Amino acid sequence: MQQILSSMQPQPQKCILYLTTCFSVDYFQHVLPEVLKGYAIVPLHGKHPDKVRRKNFNKFVDSVIPSILLTTDVAARGLDIPAVDLVFQLDPPSDPKTFIHRCGRAGRAGRKGLAVTFLTPGREEDYVEFLRVRQTPISPLTSPEVSISVEDAEAATQKIRKVVRQDRALFEKAQRGFVSWVRAYSKHTANSIFQVTDLDWAELGKAWGLLTLPGMPEVKKWDGDRRLGQELDLATFAYKDKAREKQRLEDLAAEKETAGDKKAKTHKKEKNRVESAWTVQKDIQAAKELRREKKKGKREHERIAKMTPEERMEEERLQGAIEQIRKKVKRQEEDDKEAEFEGFED
Repeated sequence: MQQILSSMQPQPQKCILYLTTCFSVDYFQHVLPEVLKGYAIVPLHGKHPDKVRRKNFNKFVDSVIPSILLTTDVAARGLDIPAVDLVFQLDPPSDPKTFIHRCGRAGRAGRKGLAVTFLTPGREEDYVEFLRVRQTPISPLTSPEVSISVEDAEAATQKIRKVVRQDRALFEKAQRGFVSWVRAYSKHTANSIFQVTDLDWAELGKAWGLLTLPGMPEVKKWDGDRRLGQELDLATFAYKDKAREKQRLEDLAAEKETAGDKKAKTHKKEKNRVESAWTVQKDIQAAKELRREKKKGKREHERIAKMTPEERMEEERLQGAIEQIRKKVKRQEEDDKEAEFEGFED
């Protein structure tokens, strides 16, 4: 896009760049000024308040410096935008009629104009045939000639990332914008041409200047580097707005405190669980001992019940002798303990 703008003579004064989603516009309005030097970027989409839409629309129409209207299909039809020299479609529309309306913005009232649509090499090039069948033929752009090197693309990516790293708010806009774009891409009417499974996530991340890929279902099975080779510490990544950053730090501190309390509660619960389990085990063991004693007592009772009177007398005599021996042993142990103690020293 930069090469086209710089190669055209005379220099285009008013251009329109069409994107699919409002969130995409919200993001690129902040980073494109770094890439497209010399052009004022004016955002316009359907989620802007009516007052903002009118203000930005008039700013673009009345501009006396080279300007680019960054917009969605809200500006595809129904608005009178005079003197547009160039139309870019970064995201090809689903409806051929919308395609025609977008392109028709360039070169009105007898003026020459140019409309350029960007397609990724490969399956997306079938979009040319898609339009031809629907009686909207297009042809490859040969003048001005465009040739993008790997170094050029990398330089543009670094410029965008440099801007994004200056403000956490831009990082969040990039994440929202990219997710919204992927969802819109997956719902394209020509889904035989525009397939999410064909997307190169690493290259897209570079093209958007992302610092990391957002967490979304479409990349769950992708085994590439979701950090895109970038080092990013979200805990220290600050908002440029001081009030917003202050609130973030307060929320972070509160979250850590809550996490600490939760950890302490979890530890206490675990401790109680262990103690409870030990108590239960102790109660189970005591119950087993009680059952054993009862069984032992029952067997002893049954054994005595089967004895003759003479055997019972002999049993009682024997138990009495055992008891006397036990008492004697106990007294001997007590005497031994007292013998060991020699009294307090004077």
